[in-house]
Amino acid sequence: MKVLHLNANYLYTNLHQCMIRTLTGLGIDNQVFVPIHTRNNLVVTPDKNVKTSICYKKWDRLFFDNKQKKIKKALETNLAVNDFNLIHAYTLFTDGNCAYELSKKYGVPYVVAVRDTDVNVFFRHMSCLRNRGVEILNNAAAVFFLSPAYKQQVLAKHVPEALKKHIEDKSYIIPNGIDDFWLDNSYTERDFIKIKKRLLEKQVRIIFVGTICKRKNPLTILKAMDLLEKRGYKVEFTVAGGLADKHIAKVLLSDKRVCYAGKLTKNDLLERYRKNDIFVMPSLTETFGLVYAEAMSQGLPVIYTKGQGFDGQFPEGTVGYHVDGKDPEDVANAIEKIIERYEAISEGCIKNVAKFKWNTICENYKSIYEEICGVQNEE
Repeated sequence: MKVLHLNANYLYTNLHQCMIRTLTGLGIDNQVFVPIHTRNNLVVTPDKNVKTSICYKKWDRLFFDNKQKKIKKALETNLAVNDFNLIHAYTLFTDGNCAYELSKKYGVPYVVAVRDTDVNVFFRHMSCLRNRGVEILNNAAAVFFLSPAYKQQVLAKHVPEALKKHIEDKSYIIPNGIDDFWLDNSYTERDFIKIKKRLLEKQVRIIFVGTICKRKNPLTILKAMDLLEKRGYKVEFTVAGGLADKHIAKVLLSDKRVCYAGKLTKNDLLERYRKNDIFVMPSLTETFGLVYAEAMSQGLPVIYTKGQGFDGQFPEGTVGYHVDGKDPEDVANAIEKIIERYEAISEGCIKNVAKFKWNTICENYKSIYEEICGVQNEE
């Protein structure tokens, strides 16, 4: 089976490269097409099956249809669409629109993923494109949501009643995977006697890992700490990640309770996770949030935002709790709830983190691909 992956974000994160390599290992013939406007700030060095095309200008993003025409033309110039059995679009609007147009022209079915930008930018703010988004969903062979929360939002707010069942019936909840490093180094030897003794003395260590910016919302954690201190807690707060917002960085770094660790390697981050008790990141928006799963692998209960990408991956209280990211009291209460059931939730994290293993996730994708394309499993 030959699959064309249309992914404008492929070179800016290691995430999708892990997925493609795993799919290749499962026998899928993958070709990735990446439309970009510059080669600056790239994270990934393309493999031989990745075709990159500088095919539009930065300002083309202001004119959706014009940009789409340029992407489609570049793809058709570089690749023979008829050679593929299936197109996988990694976002609903930017990638999905192109996949839809190619599917109409060449008769190749497509599948499409719905991500944070689709939900919180295109559907929310670009009313002129909402019907287009629904049309792309309606004509896709399958729709992938990273979380139940985003599926519920899209179906409830944006899909007409007459189309809901059709789209829901072909929808799948498939999370992102995490690097095998975290699963291979899963921490199963946490000293619960020592941790519980410290928690009973109202001493708690929390950690935030992410870009220091408004969207990741770290300042709400400081306000939650103020509330916990009024309840008698002593809170140690470790922050790791790049400094993107100068104002937020200044507030964080000037707080004597904050230990800023900077950007860390995987090995250094592993050690930081193991020295802390709870992972807290009440992002305002989040497609998924790999760091929640990474923290889980080290036995850290997690606090995440209600209605965003990680919410709904597990029943509440299994690996942590969702919160209103704008409500410091809700965050403080969630920390206390975790402290009350710390050992059970920590063990739940270790037990359930295998859900994010790439091989398991890609087996699921492969099965869906084969069902759409009518490929018989030789086994």
